[in-house]
Amino acid sequence: MLKVEIRPDWILRDARGNPTALPALLALLTAVSETGSISKAAAAYGMSYRHAWGLLQQFSEQFGAALVHKVRGQGTALSPLAEKLIWADRRISARLTPLLDSLASELQQELARVLAGDAQVLRLTASHGFAVAALVTQLREGGATVDIKYRSSTEAVAALARGECDLAGFHLPVGAFEGAAAAQHRPWLDNQRHAFLHLAFRQQGLFIAKGNPKGVTGLDDLLRPDLRFVNRQHGSGTRLLLELLLADRAIDTARIAGFDSAEFTHAAVAAYVASGMADLSFGVETAARRFDLDFLPVCRERYFLACDRNALDTPLLQAARTAMASTAFRQVLDGLPGYDGAQAGTLAVLDTLF
Repeated sequence: MLKVEIRPDWILRDARGNPTALPALLALLTAVSETGSISKAAAAYGMSYRHAWGLLQQFSEQFGAALVHKVRGQGTALSPLAEKLIWADRRISARLTPLLDSLASELQQELARVLAGDAQVLRLTASHGFAVAALVTQLREGGATVDIKYRSSTEAVAALARGECDLAGFHLPVGAFEGAAAAQHRPWLDNQRHAFLHLAFRQQGLFIAKGNPKGVTGLDDLLRPDLRFVNRQHGSGTRLLLELLLADRAIDTARIAGFDSAEFTHAAVAAYVASGMADLSFGVETAARRFDLDFLPVCRERYFLACDRNALDTPLLQAARTAMASTAFRQVLDGLPGYDGAQAGTLAVLDTLF
């Protein structure tokens, strides 16, 4: 089956409007950062040293500032401008990935309907997360056709209630705040109508810069005037959880610098902290580790996929449950920092919540 991918791209235009694409430069700068050498970076991407050096010189002239410099005893290092370019690219990717993946999925399904006629499609709506992305990959590798739409948790369960998807992802904290978090989804979920498949346990907590230079110790530090916070969007389960945790501590969110910001993925807020544009954020541990951040655990969660009970025995959902319960998929989840896939694919009993 054809697979559609849509990725963001940078284009620079000079004063005359002539375009220059940046992917090759960004890849080269990333490799220089990792290897500390232009020659090694060039070899990693199959280009000659001369071509790599010419590319760096070309863009240095366009920017009017150097992109690399020699450091005695340490090889080649990136300039502040080059570092900023890399982090800007990572933020763009983290911010746009859910939207572009959803658009790619829609286009892929349109092509599939034309090429394969009435092929069955599993419609999945969920917040953008590492376990969900892993499940989509697992299903597609197994031959299933998946239409993934990334939405907030509340939007996902609302879509299920309207019959717009087969599976809807949402998450609840383990412990005292479970009931309060479930109340946010109760207008759309009902235990008589819906069944709940356990996807994963995961750890939520604070993202802070490597080495914790600001000395952050917990949620109370969000009130510090010297710290900048970056938040998830309204309606996301992570933001709802954070608001419950802060309300329990009687912390006024109006006093938190940056609380009204809104990013759509865990990776996006991690990128903000890693690039120095924010001092801390709140999200799942995997995102923090992938951006080389320190992580302070705060709360454990369960992530569920809700579906209509009457559809549990359909071939589409049976295939999804089989994939989730497979040893291979559980191992993938266990390999994600902060995730636990031991109960993936099992039916959860949430009678008292919905």
